[in-house]
Amino acid sequence: MSTWAVKRFWKGATVEQRDDEYVVLLDGKIIKTPAKKTLKLPNRVMAQEIADEWLSQEKKIDPNSMPNTRSANASIDKVAPKKSEVVDMISAYGEDDLLCYRASGPKELVDRQSATWDPILSWAASEFAAPLITVEGIMHMDQPSNSISNLKSQVRAQTEFQLTALHDLVSISGSLIIGLAAQKEAYPIEKLWEWSRLDEDWQIEKWGKDEDAEATAALKQASFYHANRFFQLASTN
Repeated sequence: MSTWAVKRFWKGATVEQRDDEYVVLLDGKIIKTPAKKTLKLPNRVMAQEIADEWLSQEKKIDPNSMPNTRSANASIDKVAPKKSEVVDMISAYGEDDLLCYRASGPKELVDRQSATWDPILSWAASEFAAPLITVEGIMHMDQPSNSISNLKSQVRAQTEFQLTALHDLVSISGSLIIGLAAQKEAYPIEKLWEWSRLDEDWQIEKWGKDEDAEATAALKQASFYHANRFFQLASTN
């Protein structure tokens, strides 16, 4: 059964426990992922939210209104089979983290970056024993190997569902530190999004808004917030 059928064909969506996992059934039939794998979920809360997404569909399925289903599918079909590669990909952001590359001017921007980004880097240094070096410009700077190793340990310890969320938190923000801070709830998610946008917001202040850029930013923000929510679902006991 394809999960992305064009028209709604079911009346009910229910949750059922199978050993230590949960499945969602449409009129008694278990939902499959696009790769035809059983959509096995780590807890009842996530399963129920996914069931609610299916129940909310009207005559035709709108995948855009089913973010938890899409993320769960990605966890099973894309992340789980290549978990080590996904860990490497996410961890690599720590080697060129957004927060480490600073402007050389003007002074107002330099000061804003320091005031905003230095505290979260200090938090990461304390939380993960992972101090990172900052540098002016965009030329690559090698980071301490112990710091990168410790950050990678945080990534490696996560489940495929948590990694799916972390991937989006990190790739959208450009910062492994911001992604991990979101997961640890070290700062409000709204602030972390704002801090990831510091350079863009600076440009807007100086040159004004661009409608296309604003629309793109809004989509990224929604995806960032969803990734944070999906991590919370994935981490529910």
